[in-house]
Amino acid sequence: MHQPSVVQRKRKSQRRARLARRVMPFLASLFLATPLAGPVSKSMAGTRNELHLPSKAFSAAAVYDQKLRATYDALGAEQQGLRFETFEKAMTGYLNLRQAGRLADDKQLLTVVDFDLPSTEKRLWVFDLGSNKTLFHTLVAHGHNSGENEATNFSNTDQSNMSSLGFYATSKEYEGKHGRSLRLEGLDEGFNTNAASRSVVMHGADYVSEEFIKQNGRLGRSLGCPALPLDQYAQIIDAVHGGTCLFINRSDASYNSKYLNEDAAITALVSTASTAANHS
Repeated sequence: MHQPSVVQRKRKSQRRARLARRVMPFLASLFLATPLAGPVSKSMAGTRNELHLPSKAFSAAAVYDQKLRATYDALGAEQQGLRFETFEKAMTGYLNLRQAGRLADDKQLLTVVDFDLPSTEKRLWVFDLGSNKTLFHTLVAHGHNSGENEATNFSNTDQSNMSSLGFYATSKEYEGKHGRSLRLEGLDEGFNTNAASRSVVMHGADYVSEEFIKQNGRLGRSLGCPALPLDQYAQIIDAVHGGTCLFINRSDASYNSKYLNEDAAITALVSTASTAANHS
């Protein structure tokens, strides 16, 4: 495996230092203005709402992590079964995609599908990051050839009948063989960029239901689409169409993305929060 040279490591360190100097003053104020998440230390005597302020040694990355944890807690995502590690990846990509102009300016929605969970569990979330609300938490199917109850195999290849991992931007609605459906634009080269040609879309399906699980021990499976329950798909399409972010995760797969650049996401968070402050 290629090891970075001393010069490369030094340059990376210098880039992080420059980034920290630019964003730390803003992130520090953001940190102090946001209720801190996480358990209170056992060594803390007195009330449970007593909090330690960050030391001088805290980093931009640490403050970024704390801001994401505060958002995660406000959404109640942990209680709904979404691990922080998955949420953090989704948020990092969301921020980078907004910074890159790949998402609509008038919506702050993030949809997460976590294929670390089996099909018998609710593993799709739609978050409104503007109001810190969970709009939907429901079942979602994976591709027929991705696995039985769990999705373990993924592909970007036409007729693979597998799900594709990564970041997507939602596009326009249309009427197809599954009725009302939502086109998806795959944004991760090599992982999901054939979504449009494969007709990987959001749609409703009768095999995505608690009743199907009771009868079969798992959900039915699609040809690669994130298929939704018939009693919710129309409302979900209404909410997320038109340039919002979708992230499909599987932790132990060989997935990587340029949109998981945390340094860029820190800068994007500062930009997003600054814009919001200027309009408030």
